[in-house]
Formats: sequence, structure tokens, C-alpha cells
Amino acid sequence: MIDTFFRGIFDSDLQSVISVTDFLLCIGVSLVIGLIMALSYMYKTRYTKSFVVTLALLPAVVCVVIMMVNGNVGAGVAVAGAFSLVRFRSVPGTAKEIGTLFLAMGAGLIAGMGYLGFAILFTLLLCAIFMLYNRLNLGTKKNSAAYKSFRIVIPEDLDYTGVFEDVFKEYTSSCELVRVKTINMGSMFRLTYDVVLKDVTKEKELIDKLRCRNGNLEITVSKQVSSGTEL
Repeated sequence: MIDTFFRGIFDSDLQSVISVTDFLLCIGVSLVIGLIMALSYMYKTRYTKSFVVTLALLPAVVCVVIMMVNGNVGAGVAVAGAFSLVRFRSVPGTAKEIGTLFLAMGAGLIAGMGYLGFAILFTLLLCAIFMLYNRLNLGTKKNSAAYKSFRIVIPEDLDYTGVFEDVFKEYTSSCELVRVKTINMGSMFRLTYDVVLKDVTKEKELIDKLRCRNGNLEITVSKQVSSGTEL
């Protein structure tokens, strides 16, 4: 009776049907895999609750989809198209988030094909490497304190082209004007520079010289941060 309940109405005698026990086993393993990946992602990483919960459930969802496709090429193409539509209904993520989602989908795909041992091995191996790279701060800029963003307000009658070039040349090893914005109804400009300081201890000395040049108007110094959508 139970086996009949879980049979598809379009199943034939020539088709292999997934048993309830195998179905629950694959789902259980996928949920454990998702939990391991979620905990690994939380290690030394800023995260949100919604993303962690999604990451924990994603392998199980992919596993079920692959089990239901079960070798049907047409259904597989339709499922791939449905997954691609999700990209246009979500906000852009960071490279780390996108990579983690691919890992979760890969583990769910392996589990859905029935290779539970390979799915667990893949998860443990990739999560260990992921945590190791976070531990080693792989890709972190050396001397990150030297990377700063300067936002300088100047009056509209001051030509911003090269106005601070000599000052920045003295105190920075690289300097780039990345943004110009008018403020106070066009009466002032706000310039944004991304710089790399030669000596971080001389930051105040640099600010004092910039104040003399811009008429003691507002100057904001912040840590240089890459855009959240940048890969």
C-alpha cells in the first residue's frame, strides 16, 4: 500500500521506482551535508541567517530534483532552465557566496545520483579546504591598513583636476580619483580617491595638508572596501 502511494501516476513497469527508504536516506545525507557546509561557511566569515539556512537546505533540494529527473533528458533540461531563472530573481552575491552555492549544488547532485559516499567525501574535503583558506587569509592584501579611501569636499571654483596630485604623490605609492560628485546644489564637489599610503603613521600629516588645500572643508578617510558585487 505504501509503495503504491509513492508511485507516480505516469510510472510504467519498465521504469525503476525509487523506494521510500532510499529516498529518505538520500534526503537525510543531503541535510547532513548542508549542515556541514553551513557550519563551515560560518567559520571566520560574515554571514546572514537567511543565507546559512538556504545553504543548509540547498543540497537536499538539488538531491530531490535529481532523483525525480531519474535519467529523463527532457525533464533534466527543463529543470536546468528553471534553476537558471532563479538568477534573475535574486540580488547579486559575492564571489564567496556564489562559490559556496555551487559547492552545495554539486554535493546535492552527487547525493541525488545515489553516490552518498562520494557526496560525503566531497563535502568534507571541500569544507576542510574552505576553512583552511579562510584560516590562512588567502587573497588578503598585505598591509591592508595602507589601503584607504579619501572623500574630500572642495568649493566649485577650485579645479579638481590634479589639485591634490603633488600632495598625494608625496605620501602615497598609488592614487586614483574614482568618483566626482556635486553636493550642496552644485556649490561644492566631493572627490573620492583610492590611495595606498607609503607610511600609515603619517596619515594625519597628509590630512592636514589636504585641509590647507581645500579650505578646511570636510575630509573623510575610510578603509578601502571592494564592491559587494565584485568577483
